[in-house]
Amino acid sequence: MIKSMTGFGRCEVSDASRKFTVEMKAVNHRYLDVNLKMPKKFSFFESSIRNTLKSYIQRGKVDIFITYEDFTENNLSVKYNQDVAEEYMKYLDQMAETFSLEKDIRVSTLSRYPEVLSMEEQDINEEEIWKSLEQAVKGAAEAFVETRIKEGENLKNDLISKLDGMLEQVDYISKRAPEILNAYRTKLEDKVHELLGDAQIDENRILTEVTLFADKICVDEEIVRLRSHIEHTKSTLQEGGSIGRKLDFIAQEMNREANTILSKSNDLDTSNKAIDLKTEIEKVREQIQNIE
Repeated sequence: MIKSMTGFGRCEVSDASRKFTVEMKAVNHRYLDVNLKMPKKFSFFESSIRNTLKSYIQRGKVDIFITYEDFTENNLSVKYNQDVAEEYMKYLDQMAETFSLEKDIRVSTLSRYPEVLSMEEQDINEEEIWKSLEQAVKGAAEAFVETRIKEGENLKNDLISKLDGMLEQVDYISKRAPEILNAYRTKLEDKVHELLGDAQIDENRILTEVTLFADKICVDEEIVRLRSHIEHTKSTLQEGGSIGRKLDFIAQEMNREANTILSKSNDLDTSNKAIDLKTEIEKVREQIQNIE
């Protein structure tokens, strides 16, 4: 099977304490490029998340969004910063003495000063958190891969249809070559008759000219290679796997052969078929860019 490089996956994992939601989407990219967006307090899980994803994805620009909800009520605690309170009191006493002011500081007033009392999260159980997060990441990745496989199957069918059409065009060009030679010979003989009248035609001279023309327009090697590239692409699609880069290289070779056929063409029908071939090859290359 083959996979498209575009896809989407989502998974939620929740229990009485927390809920993780992982969403991931991807577009084409030459290599694997993972962009993670998640709460900063879970940043130490980034390496584990990336390693987990390597089992599911080989290529593509992947954006992953992780959200977290905490259902517990006792995950925060109040911290009293005595050193900060003492600093405040020292300067308040100094101000009272300097400006002859009444010392009217109450506990309730001091407690509202910045950083005297602060809220902090209690230590989290990393192993327990990772167990839930990993489950959500894997669930989203599995859904993501499923959409890639489904779209990849559609891509494969479309590409094979285009490749079969290209083989028909190659067959037409191959069959057209003898007709071009016969037409050229007839045209040459008619021209000689027109110039020489009833004089005897030198058949060897005619044969030499036709041979030179045939050598000039011969595309037998290009047709053999082009057929081979098309069949190779079809068999590679059937094999599946991570084949995007390989197929892109083969498509470049197909385009090179089509260019040579077009440059050698001395016939309008053959030129039109070669242009159609180049158009189809370009469509195939565009589709191949979507394959992992």
